[in-house]
Amino acid sequence: MSTITTLNELTGDYVLDTTRTRIGFVARHAMGTKVRGQFEEFEGGAHLDGDNPSQSSARLTIQAKSIQTRNRQRDEQLRNTFLGVGEHPALTFASTKVQQSGTTSFKVTGGLTIRGVTKSVTVDFELTGAGTTRGATSGSTSREAPRSTATTGA
Repeated sequence: MSTITTLNELTGDYVLDTTRTRIGFVARHAMGTKVRGQFEEFEGGAHLDGDNPSQSSARLTIQAKSIQTRNRQRDEQLRNTFLGVGEHPALTFASTKVQQSGTTSFKVTGGLTIRGVTKSVTVDFELTGAGTTRGATSGSTSREAPRSTATTGA
């Protein structure tokens, strides 16, 4: 088995492997405690241009109804009151800019849309492993409200 040693060897289109990917978040509750959760249903992918990373892109669609915090009452409140799944069934992310920030690290900026409102976020990604047919990344972003993390296998 050969190993990939250069970024340009990873050039191509990738689809998230949902069995190896976790889209999670940490948010502070009104009482100051941290609430951890994740989304169970999502799809996405990326195009990586190893020779010119700024030409790379990423997209993600998350089904809002799939939110899980291990508390049924809180999950229903988040689905209905916070996420408004009836009118806004999906959260989306579409990249607008990709910058290489280190040998294996990237800053991916794009529009995150929740409840029909799009805000710009920057996600720091680190290439954590690669083989001949798949790559692995880990990324996170934070705003004044929740902190989000994603670990992916593509």
